[in-house]
Amino acid sequence: MARPSAQASVYITNHLYKRVLIVHCRSKDDDLGAHAVAVGATIHWRFGPNMFGRTLFWCKLAVEDKRIHFVAYEKRIRSYGNWFVCDDGVYGTPNHRPAFLKAAWKRP
Repeated sequence: MARPSAQASVYITNHLYKRVLIVHCRSKDDDLGAHAVAVGATIHWRFGPNMFGRTLFWCKLAVEDKRIHFVAYEKRIRSYGNWFVCDDGVYGTPNHRPAFLKAAWKRP
């Protein structure tokens, strides 16, 4: 009998200067819907990754006229689930290491 996978989490925190962040994340099976995230607030969800390493969540972020699309979690490549959205883009912080810029804002 296969053992159930450990739970995984994704956190996205709004560090924008005085602006509400719109976050819309989904996987192949689950659409988490669009959420307005206040300055300093965090959106968070937990899930059981697919035991074959195929779990993938991608997100669309929006603020005013700027957009970011990025992969928030991918088990197959050990993507990270702790993201900080700043005025220049979205940053990841893997395993208590320094943050890295994952994606920069783009205008449509």
